Amino acid sequence: MGMLLREQGLVPDIILSSPAIRARKTAQAVSIESGYEHDIEIQDEFYPGDPYAFIDTLVALPEQVNTALIVAHNPGLEEFLDVLTGESARMPTSALARISLPIGSWRELTDEVDGILVDSWRVKEL
Repeated sequence: MGMLLREQGLVPDIILSSPAIRARKTAQAVSIESGYEHDIEIQDEFYPGDPYAFIDTLVALPEQVNTALIVAHNPGLEEFLDVLTGESARMPTSALARISLPIGSWRELTDEVDGILVDSWRVKEL
């Protein structure tokens, strides 16, 4: 998935990961393969995966961050996708979803924002 991010021009400005070992290993692999050049930010509140913890973390991001990658767990990631886009999508291990948010600042992000699921990728489909 890291190579896909690089090829699509979607290398994130920040990678936020659950503290779980599997999530951290996934974040590290994506970081290396994508060419991401910063530290991975470990977010203790991402375990076990409450979608509102993801929102709270994104709201606090610095303004210079345009693209964030969350590496976490289900069912939280699928619930997060549903909260932000109103769409239900299966997010198996190593799946990737691209969401466009109609906000000018992370501070504007709430569960009322109508995001758009732009694309999704699953390893078995690539």
